Amino acid sequence: MNQENNNRNKKMDLNCFGKGQGKLNLDLNRQPDGCDSELGFQFGDNYLEKQTEVNQSVYSDIRRVEDNPDGSQSKRRRYSTKEKGKAKIDETVPLIVIDDSDDNLSLELGQKPVRGQSEERNLNNIWPLNEVQSALKNMGPVVEKNFFEAEAEPLGSDSEQENVKAVNFLLDLSEEVIKREERKKYHEIAKYHARSLARPDEEFHRRKSHPEETKVAVKEADDEFQDLDSPFCVAMMMIKKRNSSSSGPKKSEDGSFKWVPSKVTGSGVVKRGVPSLLELSLNVLAKNSEAMVSLEHVPNFLRHKLSRMICDRRKMDASFFELLARGSPTEIRVKNCARLEEDNFTKILGSCNTQYLTVLQLDLSGQSLSNIVLCNTLAKSSHSLPALATISLSGALRLTDIGLTALVESAPALQSVNLSHCPLLTSSGITALVSCLKSTLRELYIDYCQDIDAMVILPALKKLRYLEVLSLASIKSVCDDFVIEIVKGYGVNMKELVFAECVELTDIAFKAVGQNCSRLCALDLSDLHKLTNSTLQHLADGCQSIRCLKLHRNSFSDEAVAAFLEVTGDSLSELSLNHIKEVGLNTALSLAKCSRNLLSLDLSWCRRLTDEALRFIVDSCSSLRLLKLFGCTQITDFFWNCHSNSKVQIVGLQLKPLLEHLDALEPQMAPLRYSPLTSLVDK
Repeated sequence: MNQENNNRNKKMDLNCFGKGQGKLNLDLNRQPDGCDSELGFQFGDNYLEKQTEVNQSVYSDIRRVEDNPDGSQSKRRRYSTKEKGKAKIDETVPLIVIDDSDDNLSLELGQKPVRGQSEERNLNNIWPLNEVQSALKNMGPVVEKNFFEAEAEPLGSDSEQENVKAVNFLLDLSEEVIKREERKKYHEIAKYHARSLARPDEEFHRRKSHPEETKVAVKEADDEFQDLDSPFCVAMMMIKKRNSSSSGPKKSEDGSFKWVPSKVTGSGVVKRGVPSLLELSLNVLAKNSEAMVSLEHVPNFLRHKLSRMICDRRKMDASFFELLARGSPTEIRVKNCARLEEDNFTKILGSCNTQYLTVLQLDLSGQSLSNIVLCNTLAKSSHSLPALATISLSGALRLTDIGLTALVESAPALQSVNLSHCPLLTSSGITALVSCLKSTLRELYIDYCQDIDAMVILPALKKLRYLEVLSLASIKSVCDDFVIEIVKGYGVNMKELVFAECVELTDIAFKAVGQNCSRLCALDLSDLHKLTNSTLQHLADGCQSIRCLKLHRNSFSDEAVAAFLEVTGDSLSELSLNHIKEVGLNTALSLAKCSRNLLSLDLSWCRRLTDEALRFIVDSCSSLRLLKLFGCTQITDFFWNCHSNSKVQIVGLQLKPLLEHLDALEPQMAPLRYSPLTSLVDK
């Protein structure tokens, strides 16, 4: 070890802390790439601090204090050697702080220590306190020059080795500081990406970062409930009174809901019924679709059902697609075209007689359905699709504004257009579509088209006089002003609105919806974390004909959901409360009381519901046919085996094939969801 130090000393030919020959340019203020400048050690070309006297009784900084011409003291200075032999003064940089007292000696980085805390801070230091003390005591007085240029007289070998050891110690310490900062930097990067990968509860983080804003919003909502005399407020008061009265729902000793059915029932497990002859025949045809040679004289509803079954089995190929398009079809419905190639579309659609085609569904075509294919087949001439009323091209990744414009010019009678997940479409394409179909279009789906600006297409959308369905899921530019302008003009005709993941929307937008959309039948408010209970109040008071409501991942309270059900529960046929954490006993009681016509219910991740509460819901809602309980780990076999509704299908509690339940309640698709197919060309 001594030999290595001697060699290193000969190579350096210097002694920077006392006597010796040679010079050492050592800057303790260099900052490595990516290192935080708040740390004391920074190694670079441009920094130096002058030394002041070290107070033996208090902590002090190594700094230089110079007097200004006016006698006042200047700021801390730093030096560099841009000019040879001269020190250039720069601005202040963080310093090394040394406590040189006899009983306590510590080295801190970039911050001035407080007396009495050095020993505690030293517990986390890399180097032991005794090593720091020993190294610094052997350093001796420092002769300051540019970059600590020290010239000294020769010393004995022991003193020379101690000085070299001190230099090595400081160099190793600086390397350790750099490594620590790199680890800290990468740790922060990992934490940043972990938040997005883990998909945390955004509402939790919003409340945590803006607690005052959340408290004000909740207080304003509560004040509004007290001031307004509306059906929703009346229901809220009844729920609060029911919770406080002694005649409320029976509870067990532990405080949970207790319900005893009026009669003893057997096991509630659904037994699979005997399949019909039609179902058996379609299953056989779907398994052997490659052997089919014709679909002539097969009605459209059977064609559609068979096509769905083949797509679910991922067996849709060019041969069966050719059977659907052969002759002069009126409907072609394929919900998964992933296995079809560009040549298949060009050949089959090019030879198809589209004169009588009213419904065309080519979803999930991916890269196969391009502008060239559309222009050479479906949109090969103006008015080449005279009867087409419904078209769905969801997932057409290569569809652009040019292809869309050519398509709508060929189909002047279009009333329903689904362009979801078409990432190349822009606001110009939607504006061109509306200009061609402003007198006919009833339904428009542009979900997840991120290049579309809602405020840019707003003037065009306001020209759609017959618009009934508007789906804008995950369009980030949708804001309160956009919704207000849309519903003020033609809100009376609106039947369905989809605003899932439009994260900028607040209660203000849905106050306008409640005031203008009295005929609204379906509403999707999934993942809107800025909404409060006031939204449910506006909808309950103004949209009492809602049949389908989706409230995934919202922060509504248990009482507010229950009050909404008390007002509008009779009209609901489909309700999703997925991941609404506050849903509990009050919601269960209102569901059982007011939702007798409910067909589908999603209570996934609602972990405040007990076995007894779910039994009460399932047994009271006699029309219920589908119940989703994914993530409800609190539910036991007691509920599974003891409910009395033998017609309900429960999905999510036990491992079962999901495809059997995906389309359990989906009705036969009509060309339009809410209106009959009519001719609006002359209007």
